[in-house]
Amino acid sequence: MQFGFSYVGLIYLILLFVPNSIWAKNKPENYENYVKNESRILKILESIGQALVTCIVLIFKDFNVKLDSLWIIWLIISAVLMLLYEIFWIRYFKSEKTMKDFFSSLLGVPVAGATLPVLAFLLLGVYGKNLPLIIATIILGIGHIGIHLNHKKESSSKD
Repeated sequence: MQFGFSYVGLIYLILLFVPNSIWAKNKPENYENYVKNESRILKILESIGQALVTCIVLIFKDFNVKLDSLWIIWLIISAVLMLLYEIFWIRYFKSEKTMKDFFSSLLGVPVAGATLPVLAFLLLGVYGKNLPLIIATIILGIGHIGIHLNHKKESSSKD
């Protein structure tokens, strides 16, 4: 692991934060009713994972492009997952913005808005051979995907 700025990490964070900022003004109707039922443990794991992932992807230059290695395949797959994440958001913003739209799958990936970025960051960690990012992403994934699966289950039972 090598300390240093990661421009790839910054790009990933921008791709993550921009649609989430837009979503803050385009939440599904009654979303707040689901938030109050979130598991405290999953919320803590999500918060810890978010903080760790955000810091780690910026302070290790392991994630910057290295064309001299076959490991680049992991970066390409990771980047494709981030592209799919952006497609998820475009589809959501064009939809009626219901809970069903927000927790929908994309190409068979369940709760794509939560799962795709977690998988992208996990594979970014594999590409960078960076164990701290892999561990942080697993923590984030347990919390973030867990929360979204619970919301999806709760919204399905209300339909």
